[in-house]
Order: sequence, then structure tokens, then C-alpha cells
Amino acid sequence: MKTSSQRLPIHSMTGFARVSGRANDTLAWTITLKSVNHRYLDLHMRMPSGAEALEMFLRRKLKERVVRGHLEVTLNLDRGAAVSAAFDAALLRGYIETFRQAAAQNGLKDEPDLNAIFRLPGVFTGESRQGEAEMEAVEREVRGQLDELLDALNAMRRHEGELLAAELGSSMQRLEVTVVEVAGLRQGVQRAYFDRIAERLSGLLNGTFDRDRILQEAALLADRSDVEEEVARMRTHIRHVHSLLEAGGEIGKKLDFLLQEMNREANTLLSKTGGVSGNGQRITELGLEMKSEIEKAREQVQNLE
Repeated sequence: MKTSSQRLPIHSMTGFARVSGRANDTLAWTITLKSVNHRYLDLHMRMPSGAEALEMFLRRKLKERVVRGHLEVTLNLDRGAAVSAAFDAALLRGYIETFRQAAAQNGLKDEPDLNAIFRLPGVFTGESRQGEAEMEAVEREVRGQLDELLDALNAMRRHEGELLAAELGSSMQRLEVTVVEVAGLRQGVQRAYFDRIAERLSGLLNGTFDRDRILQEAALLADRSDVEEEVARMRTHIRHVHSLLEAGGEIGKKLDFLLQEMNREANTLLSKTGGVSGNGQRITELGLEMKSEIEKAREQVQNLE
């Protein structure tokens, strides 16, 4: 077992981080990372035009630092209010002349629509377009601060993960208390089940029966209703959960599998004790408490990496 100094951190898949900077006096940038739970690593990039190289770099780095989760990456660019709109005059004239030549060749009298032309690639050079040199400056800035951004994201994910791990540990302790009580009630329930079966068999045979054989059959049926195996497996699963929490690391999928197995044991326990009076009713109540605790734990585990 790992000591506390060797324990790997446990990460939640929920986190947020933001960092900002300036490429020059008129162009500011902000990049944000937001992660939520997901079965696998799912990267969703929202990048401005011209940032394709930066996007590839970010994808590679994020895969090195994040294992699971739906991760949204958003890069926003913001120009100062003093920047005025402009257009490429030569390119605009070229579009207009080409339009008029095409109209004349086809016998049309239409004139070009400036609003439509301004939407064509490269014509309008306002706030929404960034020059190649400016995007290179933004990329250098983002690359330089990416480690800080990822550290902030993982610090929040680690904090959330440790809180979830602590709650899961408490949940397993509560579950253990329930299992201990079931174990204490087990023999009384088995005896009650045995007595009920023996009585019913005796009534069916109207007193003409081999008593020893009836008791053997009743004992066999009562043994099949015993929850000893379910209690033992439940305790084994609880110990396994504690060991995973103590080791740390990427444990979300393993814990989810264990909790599914624990839920099956609780269901089997309930099916065996249903309808048995006395302690059987109390075990049914405890079995329902187990299922409730396990379901709460499964909801928490869905957020662990």
C-alpha cells in the first residue's frame, strides 16, 4: 500500500481556469479552460481564424495533462475601441471589376452590392480580422502561459477530486456500519426462515411425513436464503474501494465498476430476505439503505477521472 507521501492525486473532471494577456498595445487575448465529466477525453476548441497551429499545439499539450473529461478551450481576441475598420481597396476594386465583366458578358445590368462584397474573404479588415504577425504574437503569449493555465485547471480538479474522495470514504464507512448490522441479524433471519418452511411443509403433509427428511429440506432451503456470501462480498468490495482511495490516481472507472457490483449484492440480499418476518424486515430496511448509499456514491464517482 502506498504511504501518504506516495499517494497519487485524485482528480475530479470538473474544473475551470482562465489566463489573459496582450499581444500588443491594441490587441488583448483571453484563453479559458472549462471541464466537466465525460467517459473519455473530449476536446472542444473555439479558436479564431488563423489559430490552426496554436490549436494543434494545445490539443497535444492537453492530452498530456488531462486524462478524461469534456474540455472546452476558448480563445478570445479583443481589440481596443480606438481601432477603426478598414478594407483592402485593391481587392475591392478587383471584385467590382470582375462582377461588371461577368454581368456584361451575360447581358445583365446589375451593379455589385457592397454589403455582399465586404463579406467576401479578405476585403473587410476590421476588428474581427487579425494579421498574421498579430496571431503569431498571440500564439507566443499563449504558449508561454499554458503551463500556468493547466496548473490552475488541475489544481481546481485536484481540490474537487479530494473532496469527492473524502466523501466516498465516509460513504463506505456508513455502508460498513450497515453491513455489520446485517451480519449480526443474519442467523436470526435464517432460523426464522427455517421455522416458517418447516411449518408450511408440515401443514401441507397433514402430519404424515418423515420429520427428519422435512427438516433436512427446510434446512437446505433456509441455507439458500442465507446472506452470508453477500455480506462477505460487500465487505470485500468496501475494502477495495478504500484501497483505491488510498492509492489515488485514475480510479473513476474502477470505482464505478465496484459500486455496480455492490449494488448487485444489495439486490440479491433484498431478494433473499423479502417476506421474512422479524429480523428479515430490518435487513430489508438495511438493504434499501445500502442501495441508497451506493447510488449516491455512484453519482459522485461519475465526476472522478
